[in-house]
Amino acid sequence: MPRNLRHFLLKDLGKAHPFRAKGGGGGKSPSDVLNRSDHAQALLQAIDFLPPIATDGLPGVYLEVKGRPNEPLAKDSLGSSGIALLRSDAEVSEAGTIETATVFATAKGVEKLRKKIEQFETEDTPDREKDGQLIPGRPKNANLVQSLAAITEAGLRALWRGPQDKFPVDNGGAHWEIWLEPEGADAFIAHAAAYQVQIGTDRLYFPEDVVIIGQATRDHIALAVRRLGAVRALAAPAATADFFDAMDVQEQVAWVEDLSQRTTYTGGANGGYVTLLDTGISRAHPLLAPVLLVQDRHAADPAWGLEDIKGHGTQLAGLALFGDLSLNLQSTMPVTVSHRLESVKLVPDAGVNPHHLLGVMTRRAINTVEQTVRRRTFTMAATTDEDTPHDGAPTSWSTEVDQLAAGVSGDRTNPRLILVSAGNTDNFKFTADPYLDTCDHPDNELESPAQAWNAISVGAYTEKAMLPAADGLTIVAPFGDLSPSSRTASWSSTWPLKPDIVLEGGNWAAGTVPPPMRHSDLSLLTVHHAYPQRSFSLTYDTSAATAIAAKQITELWSDYPLLWPETIRALYVASARWTPQMRSHLPPQPNKGSYARLFQRYGYGVPDLDRAHRSASNALSLIVQDVIIPYGLSEKTGGDVHKEMRLFTLPWPVEELRKLGNAEVTLRVALSSFIAPNPAEASRGSRYRYASHNLRFKLNRAGENAQQFMARISKAAEPAGAQVDEDDLWDFGSSRRDVGSLHIDQLTCKASDLARRNLLAVHPVAGWWKHTAMLKDGEPQVRFALVVEIDTQGVEADLYAEVQTAITALNAAQAIII
Repeated sequence: MPRNLRHFLLKDLGKAHPFRAKGGGGGKSPSDVLNRSDHAQALLQAIDFLPPIATDGLPGVYLEVKGRPNEPLAKDSLGSSGIALLRSDAEVSEAGTIETATVFATAKGVEKLRKKIEQFETEDTPDREKDGQLIPGRPKNANLVQSLAAITEAGLRALWRGPQDKFPVDNGGAHWEIWLEPEGADAFIAHAAAYQVQIGTDRLYFPEDVVIIGQATRDHIALAVRRLGAVRALAAPAATADFFDAMDVQEQVAWVEDLSQRTTYTGGANGGYVTLLDTGISRAHPLLAPVLLVQDRHAADPAWGLEDIKGHGTQLAGLALFGDLSLNLQSTMPVTVSHRLESVKLVPDAGVNPHHLLGVMTRRAINTVEQTVRRRTFTMAATTDEDTPHDGAPTSWSTEVDQLAAGVSGDRTNPRLILVSAGNTDNFKFTADPYLDTCDHPDNELESPAQAWNAISVGAYTEKAMLPAADGLTIVAPFGDLSPSSRTASWSSTWPLKPDIVLEGGNWAAGTVPPPMRHSDLSLLTVHHAYPQRSFSLTYDTSAATAIAAKQITELWSDYPLLWPETIRALYVASARWTPQMRSHLPPQPNKGSYARLFQRYGYGVPDLDRAHRSASNALSLIVQDVIIPYGLSEKTGGDVHKEMRLFTLPWPVEELRKLGNAEVTLRVALSSFIAPNPAEASRGSRYRYASHNLRFKLNRAGENAQQFMARISKAAEPAGAQVDEDDLWDFGSSRRDVGSLHIDQLTCKASDLARRNLLAVHPVAGWWKHTAMLKDGEPQVRFALVVEIDTQGVEADLYAEVQTAITALNAAQAIII
C-alpha cells in the first residue's frame, strides 16, 4: 500500500483495515507456529499502517479493535499505560457475535501494544509442572493477542454513544454532544475553532467527563478529534428545555428534589446579592427559598404586594442562581450557589408605571433595598419603547440610572453596579428578509434606559439551534449569532457602544408563514413562580440574558470582593469576545470601520467567566484601582485646566517577552469610570457636556521614552476631542474606543516590541465639571479602574512569575494580579 494512503482523515469509513488475523493458538507444533506468526504479522502490519503519531504531531490515535467471532475480547488487557478504553460494543452477524472496543492510544501506548504482539510471536511463558505433569508454556500475552481480529484507525461511528439512527447521515452542519476527558477539555475547547468547530458556552461536569456542544460538519469534527484528542465519546444533543417543561407535575417535583439535594448554598449574609428590580420573586420554590429571606423582599411602592403574580421576576431569579436549569438537571455533580437573592418589585401587578415616573420608581426601589448595606448586583430587565427613537441620546430614565450608578443619586452616595436589558424586538415586524436586517433597523434600537453610560447593557445571542425534524420548522438565527429578540444600536459614535455584551437569549422558529415564533426547544429552562403546581418554566429574550449576566458577575465579584463596581464592570466586559459566527460578518481584511456593525449588535461579544477569573501563565491580567483629579484651577490665571494625569510603568515580563521575539502577542486594555451625567438640552449631541469627566488611555510607542510620551499626550487633552497619532496598531481605534465611560481596545504586535511599550497613561479630556465656576467650590476626585491583559495566544511563556517579582514597582494606589 502506498505510504501516503495512511494519512486519511478520521471519518465514518465503516470498514475495517484489510489486514486481519487468520487464527492463533498455543502449543509449539509447526502449524501452530505458522498460524501464530501469521496472526502476529497481520496485526503488526495493521499497526504499521496507523498514522505516525510523532511525525504528524498527533496527541495519539483512536483505534477500533475487533474481536474474533463468538470469542470474548480481552478488553481489560487492552487497556494499559498509554491506552485508554473508551467504549465497547458487540454486534451479531452471520459469523457470530463480535465484540468491538474503541480506545485512544498515545505513541507510547501503540509501542507497548506492538511489543506485546512481538512477544506473542517469538516468546513463550516458562513451562510449568502441575499434578506431576509438565505443562508447556504458552505464547506471551496470548489471552490478549489471540482475542484480536483487527486493528484499525477508528471512524466517528466508533466514538458514537447515542442511537445509531441519530448519527448525522450527510456532511452538512450538525450539532454534536462532545464528551471530553477533564484534563484535555480546555485545550480542545480553545483550539476547536481552528478546525471550524463552534463550541457552545454551556458545560456539563461529571466525575470523569466534561460535556460540551459543538456545531460542525462531519469532516470538520473528525479532523478536530483526530488532531486534538481528548474526546471520549460523541452523541446527539438531548434534553432541551422542552423535555423538562413537558413533564407532569410529579415528575418535575422529583427532578427539583434531586437538584436540591445536590445543591450547596454557600453565600452568607456578607456575600454577594443579585438584587432583581422586577415583578417580585416567589419564595415557594425550594430552589430559591434557601437564599431569599422573607425580609429580603421589597416593593418600590409600599402599597404593592411582594408576591410575584406575573412570574417574570421568579424566572429571572432561577437563572440568576443556576443559569439554564436543563444543564444542572442533567448533571449528577454537586452544585454550589455562592450568592443570594433580593427582590424589589418595580413593575406593578396590574397596569404599568407612568412613563414620567420610571426614573423615580427606580430610585425608590434602590433606596428601599439599600436600608441594609450589602454588595449588590442590581439587575433590571424592564425597559420602555416610549422614548424611542432616542438615537442613543440620554433620556430621563437612562440619566437617572447613570446617576444611581455613579452614586450621585439615591439616599446613599456609593457607586452601584447596575445591569439593564437591551429590550426585545416585535416578532410581527419580521418578514422573509434576513433577520439581521430587521434587527439592525433603527426602529429596533435599544430601549431606554439601556443606553445609560454607566450601566452594563445586556443583549442576547443564541446557541439554541436544534429543532425536531418532524416539526417542519427552521431556526431563524444560526448558532452563535444574534438572538432574533435582541435589539441593537443604530446610533453614531457620539454615544456609548451598546449593548456592552450578549448572552444566551434563545432562538425563534420559522415556518411557511411568518412571523417567526418562540419555540420550547429553543428556550431556556428556569423555575416557575406557581410551585408546586408547576416546577419549571420556559424563558428567553434579553431578560434571560441579563439574569445570566447577573449570575456571572456576582460570582466574579464574590471571588474578588475588594474590587470596585467600576473594576468588576471592566474586568467582566473586557473578557468578552465575538463568536466565529459573529466574526463571519467581517470582511476578509477588516479595517476599524468594519467593526461598527459588530459593536452595534453584540457589543464586545460573549463574556468568558474563566478568562475574567484567572490569569494563566500565558494570559496575564493586571488590575489597577486609582483616583485622579481631572480638572483644577490655574494658579496663574484662575481659569480651569486639566490638572492630573496618571502614568504607570507597567511591570512587563520583559525577559519572557524578549524570548518570544517575533511571536505575536495581544494587549487588551480596559478603562472604566462612572460619570455624573448632565442631560441638559445643550448637552444633547455632545459627549463632552453630558459626562462630568472623560478619561482616556494612551500607550507609549516602542522606543518612546517617558518625556517624549508625556509631551505627545499633552496634545490629546486640548482641544476637546483632538485625535493623536498613536502608531495606529489598535484594532478598534479612537472613534470606537473613546465613547461612553468604558473604553476597551486591543492591539497585536511582536512580543519584542511590546516589551518596549511599558508606559500607560490615563488622562482627562473635557467634561462638564471642567468649568471655573464649579471648580471654585472644590476639585472633584474621580475613581477609575484599569485592566491590562497580555495574551501570548497559546505560545508557551511564563509571564506570571516575572511580573510577580516586579509588581512592587508599579506606581499605583492599588494593583492586583489575578
